[in-house]
Amino acid sequence: MTTTLRLGIAGLGTVGVGVMRIVAAHADLLARRTGREIAVTAVSARERGRDRGIDLSAHAWEDDAVALARRDDVDIFVELIGGEDGVARAAVEAAIDAGKHVVTANKAMLAVHGHALAERAEAAGVALRFEAAVAGGIPCIKALSEGLAGNRIKRVMGVMNGTCNYILTRMEDAGLPYDTVFAEAHALGYLEADPQLDVGGIDAAHKLALLAALAYGTRVDFEGVAIEGIERVSIADIRHAADLGFRIKLLGVAQMTGRGLEARMAPCLVPAKSPLGQLQGATNMVVLDGDAVGQIVLRGAGAGEGPTASAVMADVADIARGTRMPVFGQPAGTLARPFRATAGTPSPYYLRMDLHDKPGALAKIAACLGEAGISIDRMRQYDHAETVAPVLIVTHKAARASLDEAIESMGRTGVLAGDPVALRIETLAV
Repeated sequence: MTTTLRLGIAGLGTVGVGVMRIVAAHADLLARRTGREIAVTAVSARERGRDRGIDLSAHAWEDDAVALARRDDVDIFVELIGGEDGVARAAVEAAIDAGKHVVTANKAMLAVHGHALAERAEAAGVALRFEAAVAGGIPCIKALSEGLAGNRIKRVMGVMNGTCNYILTRMEDAGLPYDTVFAEAHALGYLEADPQLDVGGIDAAHKLALLAALAYGTRVDFEGVAIEGIERVSIADIRHAADLGFRIKLLGVAQMTGRGLEARMAPCLVPAKSPLGQLQGATNMVVLDGDAVGQIVLRGAGAGEGPTASAVMADVADIARGTRMPVFGQPAGTLARPFRATAGTPSPYYLRMDLHDKPGALAKIAACLGEAGISIDRMRQYDHAETVAPVLIVTHKAARASLDEAIESMGRTGVLAGDPVALRIETLAV
């Protein structure tokens, strides 16, 4: 057996502790599967004296993650700090420059700086792996870059934020409003320090940007992802969607169209009986469509100590075996600058609004849709609340730009009692 592969772990939160536990518990298994012993030699975190439930006495300690990245007794720098810039980025760059391999779970950093870091790592001849950055324990990075390498990818789709999926399914199951479930999720520790990263769709959009780069051979383009969060989804929307045979999910979709690369992360209605519709709790699902293989559905835990640490160790094991490949599946210099789609693929839309209960109000709304070239598939009017009439409209396929034009026109009619909620309907086989 060759020399021991030495890990330096920066960040001893849930995932960092999970990695240390796997290395300790499965030392023999890892050695048999990779042909090398794997050991943690040094660690770094913000608080040295914090009780993490593990013994750190056998490992060297560095207060500075950059110093850890440069240590002579570290072969792989494992970055689990988080954040797109700051110490995380500085430490990763230091590790690469020092000739260390890097394994990271940092989707924000890669979504913003992925191309530059890929060029830097490939020029230095070191690996930069990030399986743990997308969908926790689901091996979707490996699936795209290795298992489906012989396919032209037609579409990447998925539910990639477990917190949002928890909130939406909890609202439906318990009949609770968004604000109540949001507070519950916060109390349970499900939300990021900045909750907008979760409920605003930003965290999931980071992940989609990485998958799109792998799928379509483009540079990572986080700014090209159209993002909409779940904050405006109400319990009324949950119930109306159920009446129509749908469930609401924060759904990411990336596909190459004749108009360019289309990438969006937004709450959508999906068929309730589909695998995506059946996805409950904090579980994630990634769906990959290849021209040769057809459709691949990957489902599993999207976060947590064990699943995310498992993904980290998958990358460590590949490096231990000597597996080397470009960061985004092909050399960084060959990745194309993405041409963003000028318009999204047309789709039916769910449109909910409250109208002032006055003669001709509904006719004015229908006229606005018609003038924008949008036809109505079905319409329902719910119980009046004194002077307000809740109305639900499902359109035939329409471009989002046309719908936005219609909504803007509706605002000038004087019949709206609040801003409408518009959600895309994904009529999918999955």
